[in-house]
Amino acid sequence: MACATPIPTRLPFSSVAATMPRVSAVESTDEVLLARVAEGDRDAFGDLYQRYARAVLGLALRRLGDRGQAEDALQEAFASIWRAARSYKPERGPVAPWLYAVARNAIADRGRARTDTPAELPDAASDEEGPPERAEQSWVAYRVHRALAGLPETERAVLELAYWSGLSQSEIADFLAIPLGTVKTRTRSGLRRLAEELDGEL
Repeated sequence: MACATPIPTRLPFSSVAATMPRVSAVESTDEVLLARVAEGDRDAFGDLYQRYARAVLGLALRRLGDRGQAEDALQEAFASIWRAARSYKPERGPVAPWLYAVARNAIADRGRARTDTPAELPDAASDEEGPPERAEQSWVAYRVHRALAGLPETERAVLELAYWSGLSQSEIADFLAIPLGTVKTRTRSGLRRLAEELDGEL
């Protein structure tokens, strides 16, 4: 059995906001960096951190409302990314939405950890959906997922970040390091393709 790669004891964190340089032709792609991280490459991990730390910290600040908590969540988010790097499958989509989902879960865990849950909850009528509603939602999710899979990768990444991760267009532009106008163009184009694919089904 192969030994698990240890998590770096010190993440490349600084109290100064991390930079997010644009990806140039000579820089490694997100996919290359994450593949190297999965093999335990700490330099690649540092590069990925520098590329996305500012966006993840901004997300944590918006969700938690406290800079100290947000900085702790940032560290936990990238520790999770280090551990989960081997689980990334390129055929399922770009790195950015995957990385965002891992970070969002870590931030949510930090938020839950600081929330005191009452020992007993008051009785209330259940508002859970029944089997028919859940089945309908599952079918809709399946069809949307299939339709998204048929989009160009650039359009799919923007739509996944917007509709499944809840980012605004400005946040997506920061997260992907692309102009806001490009985000808007890809969103319109992707939505048009989805509408054509799903016309008459939903």
